[in-house]
Amino acid sequence: MKESTEAKELLVLPQKWSCQIPAGQTILEAALKAGIRLPNSCRNGVCRACMCKLLEGTIQYRIEWPGLSAEEKAETWILPCVAEASGHLVIQAPLAINELDAE
Repeated sequence: MKESTEAKELLVLPQKWSCQIPAGQTILEAALKAGIRLPNSCRNGVCRACMCKLLEGTIQYRIEWPGLSAEEKAETWILPCVAEASGHLVIQAPLAINELDAE
């Protein structure tokens, strides 16, 4: 199956901020480049600082088993630092900060 090269849209709630996720970028990388600061630390799927809830869409992980339990995965918690979008996404990240608004 051929991988899509089209950018996906990310919507961050409850703030209603959106940005594009280019192919090959993680959700965290795309958000940070757009000025949306999701909490993060290790960027390796271990520390869980970026953990947020996936409300709509599907993802795929860059690593085999990110730092989430099977129960957390079933409850749609994700780690954006090691996740790529398979389509358009809606996430819940109440601690996100828009760097453009902070100026």
